[in-house]
Amino acid sequence: MRVHVNPERCQGHTLCAMIAPDSFELSEVDGTSSAVSEEVAADHQEAVLEAARSCPEQAITITHVPSLEKTP
Repeated sequence: MRVHVNPERCQGHTLCAMIAPDSFELSEVDGTSSAVSEEVAADHQEAVLEAARSCPEQAITITHVPSLEKTP
């Protein structure tokens, strides 16, 4: 799973960083958010999904990346 914060939409409400502090960081200049890493670790995915649902500006985009493994 990948995550991206649209800097034009983010208004610095900080909810994402409160919900998923390991996945989002806040700018010291204006308080807007950015993803710590575009790739979301498996153990952080639930929190990142909750942060995206909670964003008042809908500035967080989640992309699901299909597994590279093939099933028989």
